[in-house]
Amino acid sequence: MKFRSIALAAAAIAAVAVVPSLCAAKKSVEHHITRPAAPQWIENAVIYEANLRQGTEERNLKGLQKRLPALKDLGVDIVWLMPVHPISEKNRKGTLGSYYAVKDYKDVNPEFGTLEDLKEFVRTAHTLGMKVILDEVCNHTGCDNPWVEEHPEYYARNEKGEMYGPFDWTDTYKLDYSNPATVEAMSDALKFWVAEADIDGYRCDVAGQVPVAFWEKIIPELHAIKPVFMLAEADDPELLYSFNADYAWPMKDLFNDIAATQGVNAYAVEKKQNRAEKHAADIPALIRKQHGEYPAGSIHMNMVTNHDLNSWEGTEFERYGEGLGCFAVLSYTLPGMPMMYTGQEVGFNHAFEFFEHDTTPDYTPNQLTSFYEMLNALKHNHSALNASGQMDTMTVWNTTSPDLLVFTREDAQGDKVTVFANLSAQETNVTFTDLAPSADSMVNYFTGAPASMPNHLGPWQFRVWVNE
Repeated sequence: MKFRSIALAAAAIAAVAVVPSLCAAKKSVEHHITRPAAPQWIENAVIYEANLRQGTEERNLKGLQKRLPALKDLGVDIVWLMPVHPISEKNRKGTLGSYYAVKDYKDVNPEFGTLEDLKEFVRTAHTLGMKVILDEVCNHTGCDNPWVEEHPEYYARNEKGEMYGPFDWTDTYKLDYSNPATVEAMSDALKFWVAEADIDGYRCDVAGQVPVAFWEKIIPELHAIKPVFMLAEADDPELLYSFNADYAWPMKDLFNDIAATQGVNAYAVEKKQNRAEKHAADIPALIRKQHGEYPAGSIHMNMVTNHDLNSWEGTEFERYGEGLGCFAVLSYTLPGMPMMYTGQEVGFNHAFEFFEHDTTPDYTPNQLTSFYEMLNALKHNHSALNASGQMDTMTVWNTTSPDLLVFTREDAQGDKVTVFANLSAQETNVTFTDLAPSADSMVNYFTGAPASMPNHLGPWQFRVWVNE
């Protein structure tokens, strides 16, 4: 599917405008636990989710290790490894099984290498100035994890007294955290990888299905070993009293709704989804709502794709069509932390098989590669876009169009980034109803030319202004 005018790398387009200014006071929230101090390196970091099974021709840690210099050049700061553990065979889905059906929490899947391969991978990443986080599955195990036979008391039971998997995950059994022994066993597993392999944190699968009390216990214990970054696969404010970041699932849904409203979400059409009518004006409203719900310093991870979306909800090209560039810019410039997924940097428009080997990306650089390199550099070089900066760093400029979003993010040091985005398939006039952003001392980030106020924006066009 054609990616609209990616004269991208150099002549980008885009901008937005809409809705009310976001300068309301942050609602204070009381809680009995204090989130451990976040490592400073997460503030301007870009996360890259690595699919070991499909990401390289070698399909293992050594193959991905060879790609680390290229990822560094791309602008990646944190490599997130999808689960590296051995996969259960009992009730296995497909030939190779799901990464998320863990057979042994203290071993490495032979499909991907050895414990020493993982340690070497982490050492290499650290030498390059990059961090590594593991994807950990604390809610459930595979059906033939040794705990099933050795510690059946670790597991939850259904009304028949049977172990069971949550949802349709028939290759797993859910753990019971009301048992203190379960808590200690999983705590031991999480501490093992920080101490043994020197990893830098975790992405925690279905974190909201695990009791908050567990996270409140284990996260400070991990920080006692070394400062770690903790990412929850959830969108629950309660978890952000312990975790540093969660998923921007509501923003992802909003992006998909906007694309569907504008008629470019081919996946929604194919699947006959009845998506809500949404517009650019709904984005600041969502940010404002979350600002009032979440504790101070909360970070949401923004994305246009990830392993779940790619395999189960359509590629970014299927969901956004010609709007992809515009949504990608927003994933980097809205409050939060941006992520990339395997193959995204070259526009690999393919939904990976989840339980089998599949085609691996061709990483030959192209226009999209240059585009994402520039977005990564934008994130690195402009403190106004720091991850912990939320609504209090953002001003939205009101326009006459609900499909335009125009906002400025500015920090106390005077760094400033202004974004325009036309989140529609029609040319849209840029007319402000009140104040407008100033172009003084600003340049167009993608062209280097002095910033100038556009009279209109073409379909899915964006512009990004930065300090001279």
